[in-house]
Amino acid sequence: MFEPGHLHRANTLATVEMPLFSVDLYYDVRQDPSEGPMLQMRMRGQVDGKAFEETFELHRDTAYNFASVVSRLGHKHGLPANSSLIMRSHSEYDQMFEDIRAKLGAHSGEPVNLDHLEKDGL
Repeated sequence: MFEPGHLHRANTLATVEMPLFSVDLYYDVRQDPSEGPMLQMRMRGQVDGKAFEETFELHRDTAYNFASVVSRLGHKHGLPANSSLIMRSHSEYDQMFEDIRAKLGAHSGEPVNLDHLEKDGL
């Protein structure tokens, strides 16, 4: 389920390939005095009954990599490496991507500061 600023994903039927999980991803933009606009993300939920919470930030020009970070964190907490928490429903991913771009005022073709990639751990 997607609504601006929030994406919820859940699997209520465990299989050999996919454990039970319920994950909420919240996001917003904050203005950092020295770094400029930053995408703030908070991911919390449970995988196989084990609760977790993670937060991270991405610079405006690297925010498009949010799905990669979310997938890596999901794997860290027990989701299979070949699963994609974000991409399960591509239409909701598209809505989320566009909402993030609008909140950041980002446009296709803008340059990426390579120092931001390193700072953001990408």
